[in-house]
Amino acid sequence: MNAPEIRTLTVTELNTLAKDYLENLPLFRNISVKGELSNVTLHRTGHIYFSIKDEGAAVSAVMWRSDVSSLDFMPENGQKVTAEGRVTLWVQRGQYTFNVRSMRKDGAGDLFAAFEELKRRLAAEGLFDASRKKPLPKYPRTVGIITAPTGAAIRDMINVTGRRFPLAKILLYPTLVQGDGAAPQMIEALRAFNREKKADVIILGRGGGSTEDLWAFNDEALARAVCASEIPVVSAVGHEVDYTICDFAADLRAPTPSAAAELVVPDRAETKRRLQNVITAMRKPLADKIQSERRVLQALRGNRVLTDPLASFDERRLALGALDDKLCLFAETAVTKSRERLHALAGRLESLSPLSVLSRGYAAVFSAGGRVINSVSRVPDEPFEVRFADGGVRVARTDE
Repeated sequence: MNAPEIRTLTVTELNTLAKDYLENLPLFRNISVKGELSNVTLHRTGHIYFSIKDEGAAVSAVMWRSDVSSLDFMPENGQKVTAEGRVTLWVQRGQYTFNVRSMRKDGAGDLFAAFEELKRRLAAEGLFDASRKKPLPKYPRTVGIITAPTGAAIRDMINVTGRRFPLAKILLYPTLVQGDGAAPQMIEALRAFNREKKADVIILGRGGGSTEDLWAFNDEALARAVCASEIPVVSAVGHEVDYTICDFAADLRAPTPSAAAELVVPDRAETKRRLQNVITAMRKPLADKIQSERRVLQALRGNRVLTDPLASFDERRLALGALDDKLCLFAETAVTKSRERLHALAGRLESLSPLSVLSRGYAAVFSAGGRVINSVSRVPDEPFEVRFADGGVRVARTDE
């Protein structure tokens, strides 16, 4: 029996055949590996080189810059991860490498599922509705802060607030911001601020960290306490890419603690500029009004009534005297005309008076009852009166 022919290969040919074999195996084209990160190196090009290891072995791995952008955390030595990708081999080194396309911290999938479920449930209850959001005060006198008493977050918020609006007082309620006891402490802090009414706005937050570090801010009871707060609450948890349930429950979400401080207090320089604009806008109409009133005063200053009030009284006195003379003349004229008219009427009455007729030699006969007797047939048997112009006599009837 002849021995099989042995093929002689160059090193490059050997590594190339191994590469083709490994990369064409279906299992190695898309595989998931769990382990601990070590030797993590962020290259200046944006690629990340690292190893994934367990108790018995380690494998070299790389994540290209295009895939790094999909990460929601920064890889660090010692982190437990689950990585997905494919196996490849570097021909030049004869070393196979795990080419990672995506990676999450171990257990992050379960946390994400819990996060999404709680988010959907609270949203269905209306806790995240925009109509429930309270506006922030424009000029808060006291800013309440719920966070850890040490660390960069509180220092940043104090510095930003002091620089932008020194008139605002900061009231810190120190609490844990991670771990099992963090959520209950932050809930009590919210209740204390609302109970004592010592703050106009509340910042609830902390600096950056892993998903596990920030998990206290995904507590359901804490989210409900945020919604129940009568004082506006600003959530400022982690970095801009970090989102927690408190961010959705709060009246406003800030990407960072520093940004929260910028949002809750006005900028004194901007406020001063706006006030100066208002003063400038008011100054011209006010100056115009003053000038107009000054012209009125100038005109009044030359008015004779104000400069020589006695002369005005003299003029009024002369005018009153003239009116008195005119009234007297009018009255005399009216009386004369009335007298002349009365005389004319009297003359007419005199001409029509029976006494005028009697004065010319006539007489009038009246019965005892005062009725005129104008016919012999009406002469009564009893005595009657014959009246002349200068008097009357009583006579009796005789038939002789």
